[in-house]
Amino acid sequence: MISLSTKTRYNERGNMLFMILLAVVLIAALSAAVMSGGSPESSNIDDETLAIKASEVQRYASELERAVFFAMQNGLSESDLRFSHPDAHADYGDLSADTDKTDQIFHRDGGGAAYRAAPSDINDGSAWEFYGGTHLPGAGSDKADLIAVLPNVTAAFCTKINALNNQAASPTDTGAVAASGSNPGSCLHVGALGRFDAAQQFYTTVNTVDETTFAQDYSGAAARTALQACVTCSLDSENHFYHVLMTR
Repeated sequence: MISLSTKTRYNERGNMLFMILLAVVLIAALSAAVMSGGSPESSNIDDETLAIKASEVQRYASELERAVFFAMQNGLSESDLRFSHPDAHADYGDLSADTDKTDQIFHRDGGGAAYRAAPSDINDGSAWEFYGGTHLPGAGSDKADLIAVLPNVTAAFCTKINALNNQAASPTDTGAVAASGSNPGSCLHVGALGRFDAAQQFYTTVNTVDETTFAQDYSGAAARTALQACVTCSLDSENHFYHVLMTR
């Protein structure tokens, strides 16, 4: 005959086995939930990082714009501005050789801007460039504007920065003419020939982007003013971020 205490022990063992099995099921379910939720979470983190880097680029572009404004307060003409720096391409000039640095954007006596590389992983490592060969939608007159260009940015960065600028479409710089002589060519990323320096400032032949590919105003008759965006150039099939430093 089985005693009451023996029955109790059997019941306790049964309950313990049930609890262990339940714990195993719950752990398996939790692991599955974590694994299935891992990818979206990682994607969100990547997107947040991209948004942070896009905001960093925007802040720096605004710093460059302010520096141009500060330098112009020294009584310079628009063609006097210089972008020399030891870390910049030599085409922009030798900062140490300039006796009057009030025209230098990257010097405390001029614009006072810091020279910074682009954040990692948003382009191919190309440095900022400065050109006077393109007119952007709604920017001043029809003359070429002074712009900062961050070349060869990724498609993901291009999409993010355009979303921040309410550019729902994919702005395009069309044409297949390379820069040469007095012609800036068909891409706002003009290249070595167009670097804003002592030899080359503003072009009289002006590159114009395809304004129909930019966000349109409410009437749909013209593109909204676009002082900052990312465009795809037909010439090189690359994405380039720009920011207008000075309209003309």
